[in-house]
Formats: sequence, C-alpha cells, structure tokens
Amino acid sequence: MDELEKKDLKYIWHPCTQMKDCEELPPIIIKRGKGCYLYDIHGNSYLDCISSWWTNIFGHSNPRINRAIEKQLDQIEHVIFAHFSNTPAVKLAEKLVEITPDGLSKVFFSDNGSSAVEIALKMSFQYYQQIGKNKKIRFAAITGAYHGETIGALSVGDLDLYSKIYKPLLIDTIKVKGPDCYRCEYGKDRHTCGAQCFEHMEKSLERHHDELCAVIIEPMVQGAAGMRMYSPVYLKKLRKACDYYDIILIADEIAVGFGRTGKMFACNHADISPDIMCLSKGISAGYMPMSVAVTTDKIYNAFYDDYVKLKTFIHSHTYAGNAMACAAACESLNIFKNENIIEKNIEKSRMIGELTVKKARGMDFVGDVRQQGMITAVELVKDRKTKECFDWKDRVGYGIYKMALKKGLLLRPIGDILYFMPPYVIKKEDIEFMVDKCFESISEYFDLN
Repeated sequence: MDELEKKDLKYIWHPCTQMKDCEELPPIIIKRGKGCYLYDIHGNSYLDCISSWWTNIFGHSNPRINRAIEKQLDQIEHVIFAHFSNTPAVKLAEKLVEITPDGLSKVFFSDNGSSAVEIALKMSFQYYQQIGKNKKIRFAAITGAYHGETIGALSVGDLDLYSKIYKPLLIDTIKVKGPDCYRCEYGKDRHTCGAQCFEHMEKSLERHHDELCAVIIEPMVQGAAGMRMYSPVYLKKLRKACDYYDIILIADEIAVGFGRTGKMFACNHADISPDIMCLSKGISAGYMPMSVAVTTDKIYNAFYDDYVKLKTFIHSHTYAGNAMACAAACESLNIFKNENIIEKNIEKSRMIGELTVKKARGMDFVGDVRQQGMITAVELVKDRKTKECFDWKDRVGYGIYKMALKKGLLLRPIGDILYFMPPYVIKKEDIEFMVDKCFESISEYFDLN
C-alpha cells in the first residue's frame, strides 16, 4: 500500500463508504484528470462513467473553464454575499433566469444541493406563513425520492438507506406512491402511457391540500432510487394539480439539470415551470461547490417588506455566490451555447443506448435497460420474468464495480443498477470502451458467482 493510501485511511472518513471495505480495496488516490479520464498515483487510468457523482459535465481540467477561473482569481476569490455581490454572480443569475423555465426570476445562491433543497423547503413554508395561510405547514414527496442528506432534505426523501436511522429527527412528510415504470402496476410503457399512476398523488393532494405548502419532485428521473424514469405527463398533471390546490411545486433538478435528460432542464420535457427550481452538481461543471434555488416574483414579493416586520428570509451560507464558482458556472453555460452541446449529445446518447441494448440482449441477469438523454441505466435482477431483485446483502453491484475498476472504469452502481452518466466531452471510442468493459465486468462477475 502506498504511503498516501495509508495516510488516507489513517485520517479520512469517506462519504457513503463502509471504511472496512478499504482494508481490501484501498481508496484510489487521483493525481490528475483530463477529459473523461482520471489517473491515479500508480499510473492507472479510469474512464469517469458517472462524471464524478454527476458533476463534471465537461470533463476534467477543461481548458475553457480553467482559464475562466484563473482570470477570476486575479480579481476577487470570495466576498460576503449579504448586501455585497460580485460580477460573476450577477452575470450568472442573469444567465440562469434566461435559460430556466418561464416565470423563474429570482436566484438565491448556496453551496451544495442539500442546502438548495433546505432553502426551497424553508422558503415554501415561510411564504404561506407570511400570506396568512398558517395551516399550510407540511410537505409531500413521492416514494423512492432522494433530495439530499441534511435533516430537512432527508425528511422529504424516501430511501431507508439514507434516512431510516434518523427517523426520530425527521419532519413528518406525506409520502405518495410514485411512478415505477419498470414495474408499472398498470402494465404500461412510460413512453406512451397517460401517467395513470398520478391517481395516487391526486388522491393525496385532494385529502391534504389544506395543510400542504409544497410538493417536491425529481423531474423525469429519480436518481438515487436507481435511475427510475417516468413520463413527462406525470409532471404536467402535477403542475396542474398544484395550481388548482395552491401548493408550491419544487423541482429538484440538482442531478438532472444542465442537459442530462436531453434538454437543458428536465421540466422542459413537460413544458412546465415549477415555483422553485433547485440546481447544483453540473452548475459549475464540477469545479466548485455551488447551488441555487431559483424562484418566482410571486414568492419573492411575499418576503419584500420593512425589515422590522421580520419578513426577511433569514437564511445564509458562508460561500454563497462565491465569485470563482460563479465564474466557472458562467463559462460552463457559455460552452453550452457556443458549442451546441445539447444538439451534439443527441448522437452520443443514441450511440450509448444502442450499444447498451445490443450488449444486454440475451443476458439472463439484465432486467431492464432504460435511457433518458445522457443517462442510461442497466438494472440487474435475479429473474427477468418476475423482475425479482437480488438481496442487497449479495452486493452484486459492488462486485461488478470492483471488476470494472480493474478494466479502467469508474462505475459506482446504485445497488444493482449500473448506469452511465459520462461527461459530455466523451468520444465515440470512449463510449465503445465504456459499454464493452461494463458488460465484460457483468459477464465475468456472474461467471464467477
């Protein structure tokens, strides 16, 4: 074991990691990155199939973003954001209002996705308190939801892996049965269905609307639930119902925003505008911690009053509006525009999908291949006919992950769901390598087990 690896194990507690696993597989210490590839201290290379937790949308060490940060570094690195601002933050806010759905006009800065969700929840709650609807104090979310790991964000999530042990600390949230298109209770296909499953939400909103201040949802794709993908019709119905019952709709686009689903934002597929949109991850192309909650004039105006009336939104983060993060984000958005990224990704996503379906054909343990834009997921099952899952204790995904590392892939499965969410700079030969080595790893794992 390298000296750096020993020191890592001695001093660092890694997130979402059972540290005992590191006795067998020490932490991989990355020395540098370029494009889609990472290079460790031993000279091994890894194709970053997941954009390092879905953030590095333009790859590692992108020359355009590097230059933007270098230029900003000579001006101002950070300044308090309470009653102060900076040029990149103003420019970024303007760009975000231009590209987000109609009606979103005010940008509240923070520094990570969970914080953006906390902001949206608190903003929704306080909004109704300030307009005199004091009974509207609860939140609703769908099953399989993931919105982050702070207490409020965990409260509106629905994955026991993250939240079960903390249940005594969590806010009582209404959980509604959500879409599960692979195991659809109506036997429908998500591409052609009318989102009959929305009836569960409709009934819940009808029953609880007097006490609900907001519904929060991951549009189009539920990431941590295993890349569950569903029809845009569901979002259309949800928007209409929230309008009818006077409930704020929060779109958590932290994972799916900035081109991941084939459009700039997942809400664009349904042609809807939420009341609050949470953005992070790809917003700064993985360079700097950053998030925003973008909201409407209607919500903003409810907080606009004399300070002594205490309508101010008393919420802050030290690194909110960080100038270097904003400079990186501005250049990232320039790349989208200058290089026609969304259009170019159409061919790349087509190629990833076709190769994945071809490789999966006839494989006994592949239950489903699903794709939405630049997100492609492969769900492994015990039985294709019954769609029975593997026991989580088998750790099938983790076993394949280890094999893939030896072949030069960083996969990081979600349970038994393998997925590709590569940087947009990925090339044809990289796509072929990624899909080939992934399915080699799947075959070898099941041959050995």
